[in-house]
Amino acid sequence: MFQPMKVVPISRRTLLGAACLPFLTACGTPLPLLPAPRPDAAAAARLLASAQVHGLEAYRQIKDINVSYDGRWRPLINAVQPEVVDAGYRGSSQERLLPAAGVVAQAYTGPQGRKQVFWRRGDGSAARPGELGLWYGGQASTDPARRSASALVAECYGLFLLGPLWLVDRGLPLQMAGSERVDGRLCDVVNVWMSPGLGQVASDRVSLCIGRDDGITRRLRFTLEGFAGTRGAVAEVDTFDHQRRFGVLWPMRSYEEVVHPLRLPAHDWHVTGLDVNRGYGVDALQGPDFTGAALAPAAPV
Repeated sequence: MFQPMKVVPISRRTLLGAACLPFLTACGTPLPLLPAPRPDAAAAARLLASAQVHGLEAYRQIKDINVSYDGRWRPLINAVQPEVVDAGYRGSSQERLLPAAGVVAQAYTGPQGRKQVFWRRGDGSAARPGELGLWYGGQASTDPARRSASALVAECYGLFLLGPLWLVDRGLPLQMAGSERVDGRLCDVVNVWMSPGLGQVASDRVSLCIGRDDGITRRLRFTLEGFAGTRGAVAEVDTFDHQRRFGVLWPMRSYEEVVHPLRLPAHDWHVTGLDVNRGYGVDALQGPDFTGAALAPAAPV
């Protein structure tokens, strides 16, 4: 059953601090961009175990994922990060993922019209920053801020939906980082040095909070280096109402907060449709509209 969305009061101090968010530095960040650690076998085993709980074997057989979302943005976040939120266009969405190709494509519908994003992960270098297509109302956008923000968001939504599955096969440096409680559950924390990072950036840091009793990844904490306006910031996404479909455990409801340099509620959303393995390729996602087998809405859940 869908639960009421989390309500977080906003203090006057938060209101004042929010206006300064784009200008604050990374000093004191909970996820400093330190050099990657030596291999940590315990962390690798913990990530793998969580991925197996989330349905790793079934996931490896999935060629395409078709998902739809609906949700709401919290007050203030659009004023703080308008390019990331893109409130005029980022309402409900149809999203398509080709995991083996590192592709996420998003079709948004908002009060000002349609937004379409195609993102294929590169290696984070200047030579291969990733392939991005961005369209508003069918017209290609060359706006640098909107483009970098869209690449960041697209990669993030692969991570949010798939958690450990999005990371486990990439051979990334890992490290155990103690424990914390998420929604009352004790979780082991695994730090990941993600390269390439989220969007058009060489690296980011991600922490996964993995339930000690059940192996479910319940929280993702991450840096946002891929967009100039969020550089130095850290956010968290908590996941809820997990359901197993097609052999994979999916978070059906999610909640995001900015947690550094100040705490600010950002976004609630939930899955409204989901299906897999339609059989289309990258070419069905590379234009201002989905085509072929990618076009139909995700099957309602």
